[in-house]
Formats: sequence, C-alpha cells, structure tokens
Amino acid sequence: MFDGIRPAVAGRTRLLTPDLRGFGGGPPLASVGAAAPDLTVFADDVLADLDAAGIERAVVGGVSMGGYIALNLLRRHPDRVAGLVLADTRGGADDDAARERRRAAADRADRGDIAAGPDAIAPLVADTASGLLRADLAAIAGAVPAATIAWGQRAMAARPDSTAALAAATVPVLVVVGEKDTVTPPAVARQLASTAPEAELVELPGVGHLSPAEDPVGFADALIGWLSRRF
Repeated sequence: MFDGIRPAVAGRTRLLTPDLRGFGGGPPLASVGAAAPDLTVFADDVLADLDAAGIERAVVGGVSMGGYIALNLLRRHPDRVAGLVLADTRGGADDDAARERRRAAADRADRGDIAAGPDAIAPLVADTASGLLRADLAAIAGAVPAATIAWGQRAMAARPDSTAALAAATVPVLVVVGEKDTVTPPAVARQLASTAPEAELVELPGVGHLSPAEDPVGFADALIGWLSRRF
C-alpha cells in the first residue's frame, strides 16, 4: 500500500514497511499460539524489526490498524518513538457497538465468510478511485488469510484507549485523513489532532480510507513537508 510513495520519499528518509505477522511475507500467525488476540504482538514485531535494523528511535506510523499499532508502541515504548504519522485512524478504543461489529466479522471469517474482490475494497476507497487501483488493493486484501482477518478484528476490538498517551506525547505528530474517508472521517482526525500537543492535520481531497494508496503524491508531499519542518 505504500509502494506509491517510495520514489518521492527515497531521497528524504528511509522507509521501512514491515509485513505484519500473518500478512504478506510476515511470520506465521500460528506462531503466537493460543494467546488472546492483542495488537501488542504486531507492535513487538515492529520493535524487533527496528532492533534488527539498529534503529533506536524512529518516526512510527500507519494507516487504520497500523495507526493503532503505532499508538501501542507510543504507550509501551515512548523512548523508541521520535514522531508519529497517524493516517485514517483513531486514538480511542472501540465502543460497544464497534466491538460487536468486529466480533461478528471475526466469527464470519472463522467460517470462511469474507468479502473478496471489489466488494472487499468498495467501503474503504473513495467512489472516484480507479478500477486499476481497486483491482490492486483487492489483490492485496485477497491474499490475507481468513484466520488473520479474524485474529486482527478481535485484536482491534480488544485494544485500549490511547488518548491519554497521545495527549502526553512530546513528539511531533502528523495526522492524515482522506476527505471521503467514511471509516474514520475527517471529524475523527480533527479530534485526534487536537489531542496531541504537537500535531499537524492534513486532509487529502477526494480520498477515502486508504490515503497513501489512493493519493500517493499528496500523501508523500504531506509527509515530506512535515518531516522538513519538524526534523
């Protein structure tokens, strides 16, 4: 999903985009055993990647669930976080209704009932997204095993509120949101940005929930500009 911004940021910063456990080329999800689903597993994997690369502190960011993982690192290892990029995500925990929706989605995934192809992407991207982009994103989504989807939904449902940690953060924060994001709308992003003492907010016009894929040029410009001002 971040491939589109790589050329633009290559001359400005080192961009690491690890495959999470159970996704892509990441470690197998079965290696976590019978432990309850918890995003800390993903956050610890990211931390291990930083250790392996010899990186003591990094600007950590992510889109949607990736933002939850970045906030998990902020809560538990603030000394490793030099800055945050929170794209199309939120800082609070799920409310009861959202938790129930995630659990229901996880139960469906357990039965192999998962959206595929364009149906998996349609709720996430703007209505103006091209057919080629939809096909590319559908291929990425289609490669995710049902067991990973179920585990991830349950882990997100169980995540704690990160609002206090974000409010206490002393590092620069960039909040990015798509104008047409219906999953975490601009109002959610504004609230997120208002929580962090050193936050900047960028709203990308005509973009949905997957902003770096839908508008890689706009996302890269926002990121590079923020890095130039803050680091």
